[in-house]
Amino acid sequence: MKMRILLCFWMMLFAVAGQAQTRDLPDFTELAERQGPAVVNVSTTQVIKGGNRHPGFQFDEDDPAYEFFRRFMPRQGPGMPREFRNQSLGSGFIISADGYVLTNAHVVDDADEVLVKLTDKREFKAKVIGSDRRTDVALIKIEASGLPVVKLGDPERLKVGEWVVAIGSPFGFDSTVTAGIVSAKGRSLPQENFVPFIQTDVAINPGNSGGPLFNMRGEVVGINSQIYSRSGGYMGVSFAIPIDVAMQVQTQLRASGKVNRGRIGVAIQEVTKELADTFGLPKPQGALVASVEKGAPADKAGIEAGDVILKFDGKAVTQSSDLPRMVGSTAPGAKAVVQVWRKGATRDISVTVAEMPDEKADARPRKSGGSVDKGTPNKLGLLLSELSAEQRRQLGIDHGVVVEDLRNGGARTELRPGDIILALVSKGAQTDVRSVEQFNSLLSKFDKSSTITLLVRRGDAQTFITIKGVGDK
Repeated sequence: MKMRILLCFWMMLFAVAGQAQTRDLPDFTELAERQGPAVVNVSTTQVIKGGNRHPGFQFDEDDPAYEFFRRFMPRQGPGMPREFRNQSLGSGFIISADGYVLTNAHVVDDADEVLVKLTDKREFKAKVIGSDRRTDVALIKIEASGLPVVKLGDPERLKVGEWVVAIGSPFGFDSTVTAGIVSAKGRSLPQENFVPFIQTDVAINPGNSGGPLFNMRGEVVGINSQIYSRSGGYMGVSFAIPIDVAMQVQTQLRASGKVNRGRIGVAIQEVTKELADTFGLPKPQGALVASVEKGAPADKAGIEAGDVILKFDGKAVTQSSDLPRMVGSTAPGAKAVVQVWRKGATRDISVTVAEMPDEKADARPRKSGGSVDKGTPNKLGLLLSELSAEQRRQLGIDHGVVVEDLRNGGARTELRPGDIILALVSKGAQTDVRSVEQFNSLLSKFDKSSTITLLVRRGDAQTFITIKGVGDK
């Protein structure tokens, strides 16, 4: 009898534990049923002219590979079409009942035809209202009414570890639901300066691009945009554009078909602990100005290379990636107060924001040249040379020395042959470098425990490079 009672007790205990464990797991069924109809499949077609080119291998006639494929690929015969259709798939979601749809710019860019398919199997040709490659957001429109619409959420309320759901068309499989958690927020990706990405571990694959990322309240918090992958497929790291960023972009796209952004004309870099120590900052923060474009708003306002921008228009710049987003969202022509750290103190500078051009000019590095100093390397292991007057004129600078070679441990620095050392920074003080003799004299004042920072010109760009243990070869 006691055994039977004990057995019943354990069975009840396991049942309760199982129910509790089930209750802890999220249920995505209601979210998928309610929000799924507002998610669409976006397919595009790009017409590629045939001519003398082979389908699938688009080489110009002056391309070295053209001759190979001309010889070994079948030639276009009289009966072969002179046009080829390149098709691709993506996802999107409806934000208004009269047919406005958000998706990724890379889904619809260069498309000659965009087709939107709803979950009820209806298909519509879509018009591209506008796209913004810098944020990878596009707004398209279909002629329909009474459509299901997503609810929009607040990405700021998202917490790391929170469950999120993606609905889209990976590999063309419509209405696919995948789930995961928020892995991180505010991620900055290379070449992506205007989006604080939401990182998740939701399974995202080709075809998911442009689809919505939902929180557990069924609200869209992001647009699935990119994955980190070495194989081309999902590897556990995916990125979404916060919906507030996307909605700001679509407002401008709907109004004018393009996005106007502000710029002040500075090149910046992250403030590391070593750089913070060099510039006398209490902690690593802000955006370090590596160079200022001549004639740009920052130059006219008096911002200098070596300034650390701590605030822009009253908002704290916690890390360097914050600044492009702040400046970019400022209307061209508006005035903003920039707080900078310079020589151990803060100062406020008023800047009139200019408009960012549509296309970014390509920087063309110039070779520095110069005669080599055949003497012994300095305490950093650097062989340096002077810049001639003609070289300074071509480079648009009036001082600096050229790194010709790195020896005796000089390779431990991030300097490279061809770099031009413009200035030396230590304890917040910046000194222009005007000759090899002067630079080596400055170095002689530091011992092996010292840390210095050099302002370096590399090609057409400038950067700050920190060197620890000066003279410790």
